[in-house]
Amino acid sequence: MLRPLNRKNAVIDRKALVRRHNVTFDDIDPRAPLTLGNGDFAFTADVTGLQTVPDAYPAPGRYVEQPGTLLGTQSSWGWHSTPVETEPALRTSLKEYASPHGPVRYVDLAGKTSATALDGGTAQETWLRNNPHRLMLGAVALAPESVGSGEIRAGDIRPVRQELDLWTGELSSSFRIGAAAFDVRTVVHPDRDTLAVSIRSTGSHPPAVRIAFPHGSEDWGNAADWTHPERHSSELQSGTGGWEIRRTLDATKYCVHVCAPGATLVRRGAHDFLLSGQAGEATFTIDFSPSCESRGRHGSRDAPSFDDTSLAAARHWERHWSQGGMVDFSGSTDPRAVELERRVILSQYLTAVNGSGAVPPQETGLMVNSWRGRFHLEMHWWHAAHFPVWGRPKLLERSLNWYFYILTRSRETAREQGFPGARWPKQVGPDGRESPSDIGPFLIWQQPHPIYLAELMWRCTGSLEDAGRLAPLVFETAAFMAAYAARTPDGATLGPPLVPAQESYGFMRGDVENPTFELAYWRWALETAQKWRRRLGLPEVPEWSETARGMVSPHVAGGVYSAISVPPFTIRTDHPSMLAALGFVPATGFIDPGTMSRTLDSVLADWDWDSTWGWDYPMIAMTATRLGRPDDALDALLMDRGKNTYLANGHNFQTDALPVYLPGNGGLLAAVALMAAGYDGSAASPGFPADGGWQVAVEGIHPMP
Repeated sequence: MLRPLNRKNAVIDRKALVRRHNVTFDDIDPRAPLTLGNGDFAFTADVTGLQTVPDAYPAPGRYVEQPGTLLGTQSSWGWHSTPVETEPALRTSLKEYASPHGPVRYVDLAGKTSATALDGGTAQETWLRNNPHRLMLGAVALAPESVGSGEIRAGDIRPVRQELDLWTGELSSSFRIGAAAFDVRTVVHPDRDTLAVSIRSTGSHPPAVRIAFPHGSEDWGNAADWTHPERHSSELQSGTGGWEIRRTLDATKYCVHVCAPGATLVRRGAHDFLLSGQAGEATFTIDFSPSCESRGRHGSRDAPSFDDTSLAAARHWERHWSQGGMVDFSGSTDPRAVELERRVILSQYLTAVNGSGAVPPQETGLMVNSWRGRFHLEMHWWHAAHFPVWGRPKLLERSLNWYFYILTRSRETAREQGFPGARWPKQVGPDGRESPSDIGPFLIWQQPHPIYLAELMWRCTGSLEDAGRLAPLVFETAAFMAAYAARTPDGATLGPPLVPAQESYGFMRGDVENPTFELAYWRWALETAQKWRRRLGLPEVPEWSETARGMVSPHVAGGVYSAISVPPFTIRTDHPSMLAALGFVPATGFIDPGTMSRTLDSVLADWDWDSTWGWDYPMIAMTATRLGRPDDALDALLMDRGKNTYLANGHNFQTDALPVYLPGNGGLLAAVALMAAGYDGSAASPGFPADGGWQVAVEGIHPMP
């Protein structure tokens, strides 16, 4: 069923490999704070190991919003909605379009994509796009009382020595403020949403910590509104083993339990609390939960101690790194090998911390909001497809299961548009409701993702029980796809209306037809769904095969594939997504390798790189790998372009308004897996040149389809 895992060279010393990429700082890097987390909860810290100087790590808005900070405390369950008398219905944004199947209504947008009052969006559209929004659960900062001053400024924190130990998941921060030296250890529990902190100080004042809570915010990069204390409440109660703070923000309620033996906790304001230690030490845990009745993934009300949390985190991260996939480039003479290895290790850490939870992640993970914290399902593959390929299927399983939660809603969308099966949305919150947009509802390339992700899970586990559980997602997806492709004398066609993965064509969404990438993806996914029928001993669905084999051929002009089949054919901005038709999509015989090779040459020659996105570079590397062009694969993956920047903390930087971009990190891991472990029928490490410059040791990575 599966090829044996590719193992080359000596056994990898995983601990040494991981730890040589520990992140260290000796000063503030305003773009690169460090995050601790478990996939469902994350805490992002400054150089104090807490969130003491948030203004030193700014998160600018994208439009006209108030700026926020990169220092977030977020979870998969922490959401807030601005109250309204009557929640707007999606029908306020429905617009009818002509399609090959007759008139179809889409959740369009009257204004521009940002849907703010300043750009023509209606009040109803604005609310629907912005709600629910992900919530900053609370800020935890070193308080000025620790040094006897009225304020701690970024310039006061000198010198600094900070290290994130990737092997144990612990952040160690040593620094001075005036005459006082501090040593702070910060860690997050792997199985519950608990922050644990140990502070030791040589100062004359006991260490003190400020714990503060904001209201929710609809702003782009700011998950916290500190200006309206009257709109929410923070009820403090003392109890056995610590204190409980019951939070209420309109319909949102959650609980914060603080455990700090020997310390005191007092209220300083409506949502502001001071935790004071004693004798140069403060050790505490803060447990966040959507319910005050039970806490933790296992329902326990007992908060773990700092030592228990630290031990649990260390065991968790050792298992994480010891199991699953690994690539070691140490022996390579190519000077880029060290940087690629750094990106690979840090991307494995960051995607686990930010993207392995109960819902698909937002593009900026659990650090800072983008699109108000909502997630984009067309990005889910880029975030998480690598998990089963790298031998960690459980890290995808939870968010893949979320599709079952929205299956009924997605069936309703398909039925309202005249189709069977399930039509998956694009930009959503945890409820799975589509956001009004002039782009999102018209995208179709997220539709095959559940089939691809399920197939990767199967290839990793080989479990018929798991396959049977995921089969409804595969089959409901295929039923919609087969019906959506319209039958014409020329073959099965896609659209209009639609917007391809290359969103440059959004302005002509009512006319776009047959994007090259989507045609190839449709064919491969429908054939794979049919394979699932056979795998489970079920009869084939003839319509699926008929549609797959009858897809119209992609448009070719000048010997290269165009993006779409109607004028202007190819706009040379945004994603060069036609390349994904052979690379991201496995070979099916539908795409001609020679034509695709010329298409790759064309893109490399003159594409507008400033308009690309972080996952475009892994996408190009995957295409080059399947075309047998390893030098081009490496050049693409490590291309020196603005949106292919990887910061000191490992995050893929895009712009000031999108300072972290996890689809780039996940895409990097998918591409490296293809390049290092290959695909069905390939040679070993097909994405690395056989010229002696690269020594590639591979363990635990499954070949791609």
